[in-house]
Amino acid sequence: MNNNLDNYFEELKIKTNEIYTISNNVRKLGFDLKPYVEIPLASDIGSRVEGLISTIYPNILNSGIRERILELENIYPKLDLRIALIIAKEVSEQKFCKFKNIIEAAEIGVRIGFSYLTLGVISAPIEGFINFEIKQTTQNKNYLEMNFAGPIRAAGGTAGAFSVLIADYVRKNLKFENFDITEEEQNRFITEVLDYDKFATKLQYLPSEEEIKILVQNLGIEISGNETEDREVSNFKDLKRIKQNKIRGGMCLIIAECLIQKAPKILKRIQKWGNEFNLQNWLFLEDLVSLQKKQKQTKNNSNNNDFTSTKYLDDIVAGRPIFTFPNTKGGFRLRYGRSRNTGFASTGISSETFEILEDFLGYGTQLRIEKPGKSTIVMPVDNLESPIVKLKSGEIIKLDSIKKAKKYSDKIEEIIHLGDILISYGEFSENNHNLLPVGYTPEEWELELEEKIN
Repeated sequence: MNNNLDNYFEELKIKTNEIYTISNNVRKLGFDLKPYVEIPLASDIGSRVEGLISTIYPNILNSGIRERILELENIYPKLDLRIALIIAKEVSEQKFCKFKNIIEAAEIGVRIGFSYLTLGVISAPIEGFINFEIKQTTQNKNYLEMNFAGPIRAAGGTAGAFSVLIADYVRKNLKFENFDITEEEQNRFITEVLDYDKFATKLQYLPSEEEIKILVQNLGIEISGNETEDREVSNFKDLKRIKQNKIRGGMCLIIAECLIQKAPKILKRIQKWGNEFNLQNWLFLEDLVSLQKKQKQTKNNSNNNDFTSTKYLDDIVAGRPIFTFPNTKGGFRLRYGRSRNTGFASTGISSETFEILEDFLGYGTQLRIEKPGKSTIVMPVDNLESPIVKLKSGEIIKLDSIKKAKKYSDKIEEIIHLGDILISYGEFSENNHNLLPVGYTPEEWELELEEKIN
């Protein structure tokens, strides 16, 4: 079996190379725009990274970057942020090939590191991150401005945030000064992000003014980008170092949905190995994360280390049902685990719960949730705790079968308990969220029974 599989993949490789040889020979005849096939073959992540960035800078192809990435993956876990930092730094130091100037070297270095984190399969490292510009501090020293465009959204919040961390690491290594933001510039960032959410596109995470202020005050690199909206920012226009008056969508996305929303994830890594990479300046995120926790705290929940958050309810779309409010009795009860049809950003609820919610909830429906992440899709799981309802007759019953749920669905006066929601531990880990207390489960009962019998 294994020999047959090896032979199959070897044949695929041989035939693919034959096709590429034929295609390149045809391209050499001069009937196409380029005399070679533009899409390079990629058998691993290092090859994909080289291939993607070579579309804008062909010299890096076969320069040794792929081999260096594979070497680093033997030292650190695959897709570890430290690999992205190291490879970005080494490329910017021109260890693999030479560049026209230090800015081009820095840009390609960041693109390589950014591309590694996004698996070399999306365009954000070459279209979302536009370029660097050298600007002057108030003391006439050079600092870097990092420009973003709308396609940065494709990278996702975590990778987008890490791209700025990589850029700052490269900046410090190349001896550029910190961005010395003025009070007017701080207010411009705050106003622009709020205007973007109000007049352009609703942000997945709308930070408070205090959150934006803490971030931009401490970033060593200026975040900017192209004008993406026809509307001008409502205030703080015509600033000396911010020439654009129209709203910059890429900048707003990086500030709000990447750096601020993913601050706990960045901080977790900085606290772990930040000193090793001279990134202690990012410890300011402790203040930002502390502020975020305070903002989530409610008066009626001071007995534990976690806080009920109602922020996710702020942007409710008209017509969308709310199934339960945070920490409300009768709402979904947390159960840790994973079914075959659930996993990352996919949770499970009782099959009977779907039946009694009047078709508002369907298999694969996306929900906004309070925690541990922003949203999830829901799937049916048949061995979770079922809903409990009060019938119009006054009888209280547990709907522990689909047959029973169908029978009584139109006779329900009140839903007393929605049943369990199955969320994997990985969801909490990925979102850097504390584990929460759960209800009494059959597994816990079995362990106690075994202990008593023994």
